[in-house]
Amino acid sequence: MGILEVKDVNKRFGGLQALGDVNLSVKENTVHAIIGPNGAGKSTLLNCLVGKLMPDTGSVMFAGQSVLGRKPYEINQMGISRVFQTPEIFGDLTVMENMMIPLLAKRDGSFRMHAYESVEDEKDLRGEAETMLTEVKLLDKQDMLGSSMSRGDKRRLEMAMCLIQRPKLLLLDEPTAGMARADTNNTIDLLKEIKEKRDITMCIIEHDMHVVFSLADRITVLAQGTPLVEDTPENIKGHPKVKEAYLGEAA
Repeated sequence: MGILEVKDVNKRFGGLQALGDVNLSVKENTVHAIIGPNGAGKSTLLNCLVGKLMPDTGSVMFAGQSVLGRKPYEINQMGISRVFQTPEIFGDLTVMENMMIPLLAKRDGSFRMHAYESVEDEKDLRGEAETMLTEVKLLDKQDMLGSSMSRGDKRRLEMAMCLIQRPKLLLLDEPTAGMARADTNNTIDLLKEIKEKRDITMCIIEHDMHVVFSLADRITVLAQGTPLVEDTPENIKGHPKVKEAYLGEAA
């Protein structure tokens, strides 16, 4: 049994079968990539994993609990965090202020800035935020506005905001989309460090095969909403079904 178990998930949008009998098992403390050509159903599947979409049939279980029908904050409380394709940070807040939001929300459910219980409380929370910013190499930018950061640094900040909540599962939706190669490589290095240092499972949707093969322990290939192959990166490379899905013809 994996920490994340998807069983017989189906999802239709009108006459379109977006997902068909999807089964997926993600083992704890691994990096599992989900790849496939455009329209393969990757984003639909991810939205089912975080409860944003309700499958027509099937189940999605995380650590033995169903995620279906739960609100986003409930998913977060279960230990699941999501990194979006476009970094979701607050542009009018500083890096440090962005970091305080998940800390305050985790403590008392409040998203109110400066809702500290005491001077010592603020000091403790800032110390926790500084430790995380040091880990993602953003401490020297703590006073910078989010809107003035590079895309690569915005991604680092978003990951830090997720990680400071100590999730058990981190879902990443094309974490290197729109990045220059240097930022992509920096993001790969950061994710490798996170994997080495933390007790965390990652599930990645990604188009960049350099990213996938650099990080993944297992890969599931989707085509037209149906899993074609699940295997190690070494066995996925050159697999005839994978070539057919991407190139439209059998190898």
